Amino acid sequence: MSDSGSAPAQDIGTLSFEAALEELGGIVRKLEAGQVPLDSAITLYERATALKAHCDARLKDAEARIERIRLNAEGAPLGTAPFDAA
Repeated sequence: MSDSGSAPAQDIGTLSFEAALEELGGIVRKLEAGQVPLDSAITLYERATALKAHCDARLKDAEARIERIRLNAEGAPLGTAPFDAA
């Protein structure tokens, strides 16, 4: 993760869900601490927004993959159940 924009940030598209979530948590902690200059805070907020979108997309993809797994060997649906995020 970049420290207030001083180091190049890793391309979000290459991050795993876990890495993106960890970086997002670090950004939230920095912003909540209130010790980040305004320009850096804006940059961090923009990255956090992109990280959140990446995590949302990865979760949606995982949910779709789980639904495909729920098909029997012939590809016939076994039924569906509501997605339980808990």
